[in-house]
Amino acid sequence: MECNISEPITYQNLLQVGRSHLEKMNILDAALDSRYLLEYVTGQNNGWLFLHGSESAEQKEIAAYTDLIKKRARHIPLQHLTGVQEFMGLSFYVNEHVLVPRQDTECLVEMVLPITENKKILDMCTGSGCIAISLAVLGKAKECTAVDLSDAALEVAKKNARINRADVKYVQSDLFEKIDDTYDIIVSNPPYIPQDVIEGLMEEVREHEPRMALDGGKDGLDFYRSIIVEGVKHLNVGGWLFFEIGCEQAKDVMDLMRMSGYYEVNCQKDYAGNDRVVYGHR
Repeated sequence: MECNISEPITYQNLLQVGRSHLEKMNILDAALDSRYLLEYVTGQNNGWLFLHGSESAEQKEIAAYTDLIKKRARHIPLQHLTGVQEFMGLSFYVNEHVLVPRQDTECLVEMVLPITENKKILDMCTGSGCIAISLAVLGKAKECTAVDLSDAALEVAKKNARINRADVKYVQSDLFEKIDDTYDIIVSNPPYIPQDVIEGLMEEVREHEPRMALDGGKDGLDFYRSIIVEGVKHLNVGGWLFFEIGCEQAKDVMDLMRMSGYYEVNCQKDYAGNDRVVYGHR
């Protein structure tokens, strides 16, 4: 990114140069990302930047913004640069060890929230902890437990629990390996990308998000198979199992649940009209 710092650089100048550079590097939402990064550097919102756009930026702001734009141009996710992603109205810290929480997953949380009162909940493959923490903070659960194989991911999830003052128990485990208890609700957003699809994902995901949180095996269904079969042993009678799914996996996941004895198995679409949540009773 080129900036002529021999002359006063205004905030509007910075924004224009940042946007232009990201566009040249084929960054989607270049205009939005360049603005978010300037807001992050200045600590001001878009309204302030609009009113003060003709004012000269400080040298330290120019340097910090230039550095972030260069990193974003290398397709490092915006959220990894700012360290923050909003989810369900809550603020979550994210880094390279966890998937960035997405709106698709909010559909899963919104389906579970109405039935959480006085329930024991297990969040399998918790990652950033966004599901368990949202249910603990926004719901009325009796108890929330979150599981992940990655120690690094669990450190992020624990930090997010502190940030949001959520009462969540964390367990490092390979799926149900270290889980002895039973629950009223098991919820999971497991790795579900087929192996041969991963290389075709956008660079921000393929190169900068953890492969172990993406790779669902040859057909993308490995984790569903394991959680569905083992989940029967860890669900109380009448308990619910909820999954986020890839938009083309509904039939396969529903069939797997029915074959394992789950009933009232259904699928809920997301706000874009894609199949997104599969759920059923034990």
